[in-house]
Amino acid sequence: MTDSLLHKGQRKQLVELLQTKGIRNSAVLQAIEQVPRHVFFDKALQSHAYEDKAFPIDAGQTISQPYTVAFQTELLNITHNEKVLEIGTGSGYQAAILAKMGARVFSVERQKKLYFTTKTQLKKLHLHVETFLGDGFKGLPQFAPFDKILITAAAPFIPKVLLEQLVIGGIIVVPFGEGNSQTMLSIKKISETEFEKKEHGTFSFVPMLKGISE
Repeated sequence: MTDSLLHKGQRKQLVELLQTKGIRNSAVLQAIEQVPRHVFFDKALQSHAYEDKAFPIDAGQTISQPYTVAFQTELLNITHNEKVLEIGTGSGYQAAILAKMGARVFSVERQKKLYFTTKTQLKKLHLHVETFLGDGFKGLPQFAPFDKILITAAAPFIPKVLLEQLVIGGIIVVPFGEGNSQTMLSIKKISETEFEKKEHGTFSFVPMLKGISE
């Protein structure tokens, strides 16, 4: 893996741009400056890796815009050694950011091709992310409970089993809704039956789908 001075300079510029867009969490910004986003791209697109844009990856999925990654991560309010469930590993970039922040990351991907590619890439970066091929709607009950849950696809509903896998006081961040745009929600679990929901603007994500895809 090549991580040149040019790449590092581009990440620094990206961090400065994210600050102008309102990202304030220093741990999030530091992780974005440290994680080489270009390694999650096909070689043909690597020159665009530090633009604040989403780009296509395998299996009809996308690597999210850096601002979106930073925004969702900031809403999670990650602290060191927290146990985080990510639904939708995708390229692995978001999982890498969480791991760089010191979280214990458990990430579920439904696309077989993405799962194997991403698992290999994260190992090359020496980032400790537990990756699983599975249905994100089911979560990972065998590893629950989780301090935080992040959904990186548009959820048509909030799966009850995911809320059950969250600790009391934990937070789930999810782009909620169908169609071309979704409302970003943060949901705090107050008790087993009480949840505090906040809305954080409109974003656009690929849909969250059930089952495992070849």
